[in-house]
Amino acid sequence: MAEAEKQYITPEMKAKLESELQALIDNRPIIAAEINERREEGDLKENAGYDAAREQQDQEEARIKQISELLANSTTERTGIVDGVALVGSVVHVYYNGDENDKETFLIGTRAASTDNEHLETYSEHSSLGAAVVGASEGETRTYTAPNGREISVTIVAAEPYDSVKASTPRAN
Repeated sequence: MAEAEKQYITPEMKAKLESELQALIDNRPIIAAEINERREEGDLKENAGYDAAREQQDQEEARIKQISELLANSTTERTGIVDGVALVGSVVHVYYNGDENDKETFLIGTRAASTDNEHLETYSEHSSLGAAVVGASEGETRTYTAPNGREISVTIVAAEPYDSVKASTPRAN
């Protein structure tokens, strides 16, 4: 069976996820101690502290699993990404419906690829917009159907590989 294609995430998001994962793993003994302490209080049927500790443990274990799977199925490598073509891992500058004043800049990737940059939206390559622009070259116009059913044309102004230094500075459209 072929290995599933890995999803692109930014190096910053990878570091953030790894840090969160390590903190959750480091918290395991603390939660276990809390559960044991609450267990010693007596009747578990009416022990809200015990229930809360077990609930927290379940939530943290679920998050550990989620982050571990995400990291195992992602990459920060952007092989094949070139200037001028909108691909996963590219920052794309577009305008909509022929209106050069209706501009947007975004990263193509999974939500996990998103950055802490509040000025850079992330769209999945599986979203309507993402799927429409993947593979498009600068100057090319493509059409897609928005979730509300409207047909929208999108023109690629520029596409460049994601760069955390550039991405941290808002671009004037």
